[in-house]
Amino acid sequence: METRGIEDMFDFRRFPKDAVVILLLLIYFPVGICLMFIRIFIGVHVFLVSCALPESFLRRFIVRVMSSVLGMHVRQKNLRSRDKNSKLYICNHVTDFDLNIINLLTPCNTPQLEGSTGFMCWARGFMEIHSLSGQGAIGETLQRYCSTEGTDPLLLFPEEDTTNGRAGLLKFSSWPFSLTDSVQPVALRVTRPLIALSTPESSWLTELLWTFFAPCTVYHVSWLPSVSRQDGESTQELANKVQELLAGELGLVSTKITKADKAEHIKRKRHTVPQTSTSVRPSSIGLGFMMQSLGTDDRRIAKMAQQVKDVLPHVPLNVIARDLAKTNCVDTTITNLLENREETPMEATGTSTFETSNVYSGSPGSEPTMKPAAKAFEKTPVDRHLSLQDRKEALYNFARRRYLEKQGLNQEDSQ
Repeated sequence: METRGIEDMFDFRRFPKDAVVILLLLIYFPVGICLMFIRIFIGVHVFLVSCALPESFLRRFIVRVMSSVLGMHVRQKNLRSRDKNSKLYICNHVTDFDLNIINLLTPCNTPQLEGSTGFMCWARGFMEIHSLSGQGAIGETLQRYCSTEGTDPLLLFPEEDTTNGRAGLLKFSSWPFSLTDSVQPVALRVTRPLIALSTPESSWLTELLWTFFAPCTVYHVSWLPSVSRQDGESTQELANKVQELLAGELGLVSTKITKADKAEHIKRKRHTVPQTSTSVRPSSIGLGFMMQSLGTDDRRIAKMAQQVKDVLPHVPLNVIARDLAKTNCVDTTITNLLENREETPMEATGTSTFETSNVYSGSPGSEPTMKPAAKAFEKTPVDRHLSLQDRKEALYNFARRRYLEKQGLNQEDSQ
């Protein structure tokens, strides 16, 4: 299977980057807000109608028309390929409302495997499984359900989590394919203008409000011919085969990325400081990003890191911040970075690396001279202390000269 980058499979931004689309979105925004409130009112009536009417073709038709008013349009093709005797529908997962959309076309049940139970589970259209724990117990219960005559088909999403539906499919879990020997693949494609279909970590209620805000959301449902298990074929092999069929129908890629990989990627993005490119003031840009993305304690460290950066401009901010987290002292961090300069990575700038191992020293009236930093610890504590004081004094003189040069001041004016 070809593996597509995980970043391409999910929309981490609600709004697009294109300037023209953003302009259109700003123009549409007041209309979208009005639509959202109107559709919330209508949505309550859609829910009441779906609860009051018994399961029938008439109920599905009425709810489908009312859902179109809510901006959720449903289209289907290859209806002749639908197997009315199939007890298991396998569908790719794009939004939190996929099960409700398929339910508008044909009666089916989707078990609630995790999340809310009770009224909210029922209100969202899930089938609640009571007093079950463990994948094995759930599988046995659903297997008995599929073998019972007169029950509606099961609708399962073996990806177990949503994608943006544009790049690839998550790796299919094998357990749904152990329930029956024949499955009905259902390919789902969802399109929406202006804003993303969903973002990771958003609740289903938030996604519902954005659905009401958007001009429309179009669900394209395509029925594929049923797939039966061959002799000697394992459940994972059947899962892979169905995944390839759905990927081919949708023009996507079958990947080995799992739900757990998605969760780990989201967690890593949440705790990663954005990397910045080098420009005229790389330290200022890096500090800006750190200040925006970190908490109160980390913002304090970021300010301290900027002070160290002014003295040691060639040391990357992440290296400075890492040492400050241990020392919590600007002077100690400067000393550590100077004494371990050979192990410290340097940023690529127009200045030679040799200059980073030397600092300016001398009196205010004299020309700056180069003084090497200490190459090793002195043998006695007294000598080490004197060496530290000498280097600190040289560093302060260097930092003071840099400040005066930037402000265009003379040494005598600052006295």
